[in-house]
Amino acid sequence: MASVGTMAERAYEVLPGNHGTRIKVNARGSDVLRIPRLNRGTAFTPEQRRQLGLIGLLPARSTPLEGQLHRTYQRFLAAGTPLQQFAYLRGLRDRNTVLFYRLVSEHLEEMMPIIYTPTIGDAIAEFSVWFQQLHGVFLSIEAPDQVEEGLRAAGRRADDVDIVVVTDSEGILGIGDQGVGGIEICLGKKSLYTAAAGVDPNRIVPVVLDVGTDNLRLLNDDLYLGVRQARVRGERYDQFIASFVAAVQAVFPHAMIHWEDFGANNAHRILSTYRDSVCTFNDDVQGTAAVVAGAALAAVRAKGEKLSDQRVVIHGAGTAGIGVADLLVDLMVAEGLKPDQARERFWATSSRGLVTDAPNARFRDFQRPYGRPHGEVEHWALDEPGRIGLADVVRNVHPTVLIGTSAQAGSFTQDIVTDMASHAERPIIMPLSNPTTLVEATPAHLLEWTDGRALIATGSPFKPVSYEGVDHVIAQANNAFVFPGLGLGVSVCRATRVTDGMIGAAARALASLVRISRPGQSLLPALNDLRRVSATVAIAVAKAAEAEGVAEAPLTDPVQQVFDAMWQPVYPELVIED
Repeated sequence: MASVGTMAERAYEVLPGNHGTRIKVNARGSDVLRIPRLNRGTAFTPEQRRQLGLIGLLPARSTPLEGQLHRTYQRFLAAGTPLQQFAYLRGLRDRNTVLFYRLVSEHLEEMMPIIYTPTIGDAIAEFSVWFQQLHGVFLSIEAPDQVEEGLRAAGRRADDVDIVVVTDSEGILGIGDQGVGGIEICLGKKSLYTAAAGVDPNRIVPVVLDVGTDNLRLLNDDLYLGVRQARVRGERYDQFIASFVAAVQAVFPHAMIHWEDFGANNAHRILSTYRDSVCTFNDDVQGTAAVVAGAALAAVRAKGEKLSDQRVVIHGAGTAGIGVADLLVDLMVAEGLKPDQARERFWATSSRGLVTDAPNARFRDFQRPYGRPHGEVEHWALDEPGRIGLADVVRNVHPTVLIGTSAQAGSFTQDIVTDMASHAERPIIMPLSNPTTLVEATPAHLLEWTDGRALIATGSPFKPVSYEGVDHVIAQANNAFVFPGLGLGVSVCRATRVTDGMIGAAARALASLVRISRPGQSLLPALNDLRRVSATVAIAVAKAAEAEGVAEAPLTDPVQQVFDAMWQPVYPELVIED
């Protein structure tokens, strides 16, 4: 099976039947050092150097992988700022595939904030200044007839790609529209697919759809590398998306399309349009939902309750918030409620206040299923007449679960939290907005305001908090707990769709790995346990796909099949013909 790029297809072959552990090398000399999958730098043995024509191109002493790991880790630590560490790791990734992923895998909890959020946000903002050759695909709305040609230029054959990660960069993390620089978020996701779940990095294609930008800083920056025009919307945008989906199906017919950081309206509309006809997954909608649902299931189990017993307030009824609500509804239905009964247990707020069905209410279509009856709220006493804010909702609803996806820093105030805690013995509170500067409340405050009773998960990483002699490990509801394993499971069973049942299975699999037996334990597993988490999620997803009839490859031994599919960051055996 050939691998990455036209040059590399001629340069080497991954020999079948050995899970990438044997590679036939056709390249010689400096070409070997320029291909990241082949290059192992000073780890080439004297005999390999002779056979590959590398004599004189490397220092004399050979260094085994373990020695290289020590050297690169010290270089990482010496890099200084997080952005400098990001730049160092990116350079390593583009030089030596195995060494990069081995280093990241062994220091995943430490390096995840560097290769992904929050540091990657700074790198994206500086993309045009920092630009160097990237292993990604850039598709422009100015050239819609070149979409298929652009995908083919990635150099993969039809059966060589499992996942296409794509963004249009409108909703990048907490920093919004970043134009063509959004390719970095797709490269970050690719890194996590491999480091966390062992998806072969050569089987993932990152793509940015350049549809312009409304970011005036970028439009007025002479160095900006994207299409220099306002963001295209409407019919022309939808046609471009349709062209992209059709091209992926033509070029990589077995690939799952992973949508990343699209604006709220586009994210839901695109997912709704294609989910029943294409293998497609939106991490902001479905991935966030699954990890939050996993934490919620662990929390209610710690309380000895059911999810369907909870009253849930979601502050921030955007892409992530409504995605969370939709999945929690599905899980409540699985516990015996009817869909309408489950939705009755949710109250969602947006920038305009509580979502209601009042005739003059202005809300997005995907928020409508959570509109509260106007008659229910019309007699509430309000802090601000004419607008039902979060404090009003908490005061009248007495929620047991409070989820924040609002990007409104400090919006979970002391008054709101103490009000909630006065009616809930173990309030479940999840301030999920990131980066940290946008979090609705800090864990330290939440524990102080609830007398240490809150069960907490956050979107950003926080250090453990000590409260009255108890060390509370703060769960980070990071999508990396779900999307890598989901992508692995989809590829193992060759799923033709990503169903709601598969997303629910991922959430339940994640929750199954948590057993809270003492105060202060985390609602989620440790980030350094991600490969086990991802394998567990992958098995559950593949089984759900088979049960729902969307798996093309039979599951004869799911555990072994998933394990065999996980690429290992070790230098493969080289087959070199003189």
